[in-house]
Amino acid sequence: MPLPHNVPMLALLLGLVLIQTAKGPGPVTPQLTPAAMASKQAVVETTVGTFLIDLRPDLAPAHVAYFIRLAQEGAYTGTTFHRIIRHGIIQGGDPLTRDPANAKLYGTGGLGVLRAEISSEPHTRGAVSAVLQPGKPDSAGAQFFVCVTDQAALTGKYTIFGRVSDGMDVVQRISEIPATPEGIATERVEIVSVTIRDAPAPEPVPFSTDSVEALAARRAVLETSAGSVTLEFFPSKAPEHVRAFLRLAHAGVFDGTSFHRVVRGFVVQTGSLDTRPPLSERQQKLVRPLPAEFNDTKHVKGIVSMARGDDPDSALTSFFIVIADAPSLDGKYTAFGRVVDGLDVIDAIEGAPLDGETPVTQIVLRRVTIQ
Repeated sequence: MPLPHNVPMLALLLGLVLIQTAKGPGPVTPQLTPAAMASKQAVVETTVGTFLIDLRPDLAPAHVAYFIRLAQEGAYTGTTFHRIIRHGIIQGGDPLTRDPANAKLYGTGGLGVLRAEISSEPHTRGAVSAVLQPGKPDSAGAQFFVCVTDQAALTGKYTIFGRVSDGMDVVQRISEIPATPEGIATERVEIVSVTIRDAPAPEPVPFSTDSVEALAARRAVLETSAGSVTLEFFPSKAPEHVRAFLRLAHAGVFDGTSFHRVVRGFVVQTGSLDTRPPLSERQQKLVRPLPAEFNDTKHVKGIVSMARGDDPDSALTSFFIVIADAPSLDGKYTAFGRVVDGLDVIDAIEGAPLDGETPVTQIVLRRVTIQ
């Protein structure tokens, strides 16, 4: 995404300020063995929520070592995210921000310690980089910034030493706090603690190893504002669609979506992400295009099938339930399940007053429960 503000504004945000820190010792390279830094994660607890940083000693070993040392010393506790660009960047870690009386000096503390470790790693959403003094590439230290959105103009100019792996919704929320036109936060969001831990082993992907028989035994209950609907699944016909639906349902991705499209005598459709609040970062990671699994299931009343765009492999989260025989869909959309209870609810949704294909009164898919 392009920068949300002009480059001078961005430069100001990243600590390129006229006030300089007092002259101190030259840049140093902290020592910590590669083994001590391998697979480490920082848990950043703030007053508005927690986010996780996967540290990258392969990109910037000195920066990671210094960040770990400061975190273990409690150096970040009580500091604030003092500069922001809404939906662009958040900046924090300045030890001077513990004291509101130092507000005019915010952005100048804790720098002039580390030599640059520039890499080709892109400044995309979630990148964590070191702040610099103006015109001094070897001047990083305690301060860091997090990219809320892609910031291609920064790649190759600042040292990336980590990446947010969970909690980007918290990072985005911090970027939305009130600020002056110059990007100075007018509300305090403090770092409560930064804890260094071993990164946990990746969690197994839910339902990825379930047998076809186990998947076929599952049921999903759609709790809607019009009543409950129970689905069974056809994993022998579309195993990856069934696994994906179960994963999305288990993670709450469908919860709060609307039945946004009703075509009488044809289908009712729900599950579209633009009809619900934004997903969490963890939920978003589960949303990926599904390769088509077209099969010989006929699209008759009660069949559940995935919606898609022009590309056969573009199904994401939106699905539809057939309310009358629709042979035009056969072999063109992936049927993966069937309504086994609650067809009367589907009939009621079909009969709701419409504005075009949209229900006049919102019909909500409140939650999906897997049994």
